[in-house]
Amino acid sequence: MINLKLIETNFDEFTKKLNAKKTNPQMLKNLLDLYNELKVKRQDLESLQSLQNSKSKELGIKAKNGEDISVLKEELAKNKIKVQDGENLIRDLELKLDEIASSIPNIIDDDVPFGEDENDNVELKKVLEPRKFDFEPKEHFELGEKLGWLDFERGAKLGGSRFTVLKGDGAKLNRALVNYMIDFNTSRGFELVNVPFLVRPEILYGTGQLPKFEDDLYKVRDEELYLIPTSEVPVTNLYNDEILDIEKLPIKMTCYSHCFRKEAGSAGRDTRGMIRQHQFEKVELVSITKQDESDAVLEEMISCASDLLTSLGLPHRHMMLCSGDLGFSAAKTIDLEVWLPGQNKYREISSISNTRDFQARRAKIRYKDGKKNILVNTLNGSSLAVGRTLIAIMENYQKSDGSIEIPQVLRKYM
Repeated sequence: MINLKLIETNFDEFTKKLNAKKTNPQMLKNLLDLYNELKVKRQDLESLQSLQNSKSKELGIKAKNGEDISVLKEELAKNKIKVQDGENLIRDLELKLDEIASSIPNIIDDDVPFGEDENDNVELKKVLEPRKFDFEPKEHFELGEKLGWLDFERGAKLGGSRFTVLKGDGAKLNRALVNYMIDFNTSRGFELVNVPFLVRPEILYGTGQLPKFEDDLYKVRDEELYLIPTSEVPVTNLYNDEILDIEKLPIKMTCYSHCFRKEAGSAGRDTRGMIRQHQFEKVELVSITKQDESDAVLEEMISCASDLLTSLGLPHRHMMLCSGDLGFSAAKTIDLEVWLPGQNKYREISSISNTRDFQARRAKIRYKDGKKNILVNTLNGSSLAVGRTLIAIMENYQKSDGSIEIPQVLRKYM
């Protein structure tokens, strides 16, 4: 959740950054109006409470001196009702303010470029040169069906559109990638954790998926449980409502999971193949840090994911997302886009984000520094999306006869 104190300290900058993230202007106005109303009502309540205290002292003195206190008692009784009414009003206003604030996205970092959409993202660098083919490279779905690795027809029979069955060496390569990614990440100091794929609503609220993105989630009927859209959700919330020891920071974790998304709003996009699925696998990186360490940890996570792609021999580029393309919880995001020769373009394979204290405020994750409790910074990123890595290997390592060479680092996992 956004830091509402920014409304008072730097409202112009606050609104400028939120407008750059395409925040509804009316929602911002409602937030400001409600914040100001709440501020006035709190001052009114403080005055009533102060009056109640002073009148109570006066009543005590008069009673002790044997004076008539009937009028004063009546005044106190009426003022007490006003105090209670004021407290109830403030609770209602606070709930409304939280409701609006929970749907306001995180503000962007100062170095994030302003822009409308993915076309305004900024390329930072390229890593490895794409291979030059002496034949026309095929897309992964052509290769996969010919090899018997990918069965889209039976996937659709089981679950409908956007589901795929992996078979034979395709399934083995998928498993090899998962194991290799986990080993690579743990060698970089990220502890492996295994978490539930079903979580309670408040866990999704903590990382920002609820309430705004409920339409993208799969919910278990008759139970207050949701399938996770990414393991960022349960891994970050391992420390929900906890005060951490400063000596244990940063906490760096990696996690393999299945992810489940309705892909609401993606109709007509990537309908062929397995670029965009309702169920997919991912190996995630999550870090929980002190505020002054989060920039360095972000760079560490970017390097980990990029070096993983490099070790697989996959050309890719680093992209700084512009304000209009940033996710709801992110203050800053670097996408890694892998080269797909079958499509003749770069496609996203990892998004690595710093959410600053946005998720920590919602999830109440703090650390103790002396006597003060301070909100942590949380970071997350794919390392990597397993299905898209499989696709990238198929397209980049294809041969003219349609067979696929297995990258050297994966062969022992096969």
